[in-house]
Amino acid sequence: MMKNYSAKLSWSFATCIVLALSCIAFAQQDKKAPTKSELTGNYEGSAKNGDGEVIPVTFELTEKEGAVTGMIRSSHGDFAISSGSRKEDAVTLEFDAQGTPGTITLKINGDQLTGTWSAGSDGGPVDVKKTASGEGDAKGKS
Repeated sequence: MMKNYSAKLSWSFATCIVLALSCIAFAQQDKKAPTKSELTGNYEGSAKNGDGEVIPVTFELTEKEGAVTGMIRSSHGDFAISSGSRKEDAVTLEFDAQGTPGTITLKINGDQLTGTWSAGSDGGPVDVKKTASGEGDAKGKS
């Protein structure tokens, strides 16, 4: 009976070790995932308005615990993000366009953000891509 108990104890111990190693491997793999969809950074691209005009835009975004802050810079002006949020791959940015409330709704696809914008009766598509850190706002001010 003692041998049988010892064998069961060894089997249980070995099973626990295998499960612990699996959990450690999974935890390390999970830590790498967020960097792939990290929202914080500078993005450059374009938006189109209702007349079809292509508007160069730069987004300077900072995400912390699902809240998004930053600036939207364009050839039509610079706009502070008054409210922003992220839920999974969906991003919503609200801004004040010289007295008119505006909204940008985006979907994260790797290092690219695509979606639509609206302010008053105008709006259209938006497509921006993440740039090297710190370079976006210098280009927008020249």
